[in-house]
Parts: sequence; structure tokens; C-alpha cells
Amino acid sequence: MLFYTLADIISYLISIVVTLVIVQFVLSLLIAFNVVNMRNNFVAAVWHALNVLLDPLLNPLRKILPNTGAIDFSPMVLIIGLTILQKVMMGAAMASIQ
Repeated sequence: MLFYTLADIISYLISIVVTLVIVQFVLSLLIAFNVVNMRNNFVAAVWHALNVLLDPLLNPLRKILPNTGAIDFSPMVLIIGLTILQKVMMGAAMASIQ
């Protein structure tokens, strides 16, 4: 039962990280298309906070993945990897209950 609770907590944290990656992606698009401006202090603070939180996870993937120019596939790879980890971990937790 303890393993299931721990897996559930980690699964929740993974969901938060995936949400942050999606928010960073959307914000980067808004910045790239000049919908929001980095001179706005709130936008700059949110952008900086997201980069500080996610760069330690994304930078190792960026080193491994080939350079594709303007398109960065590391957020997509991170989301897929975290989702697979979440599914495997919850499956193992459910199996440990039975």
C-alpha cells in the first residue's frame, strides 16, 4: 500500500511537470509571434521561472537529440518519457496491491 501511495504522489508530480512543459511551449509560441512581449515584467518573470524549473530536465535531452534548427523536440520527448514512466510506475503499483 505504501508503494501505491508513493507512486501516486510521483505520478501527480509528473503531471505537474508535463503541465509546466506545455505552458512553456505555449508561452514560447506567444513570445515568438509577438502576442506577448518580454518587456512586460510578468511575462519575463514567468518565462524565467519556467526556464529555471525545466532547463535541468530539457538540457540533457537537447544534448542527445540531433539539432533540427528552429524546432526543439526536447519538450515532446520529455512529455513522452514522463508519460511512459508514469504508466509503468502506476502499473507496477497496482500489481503490488494484488
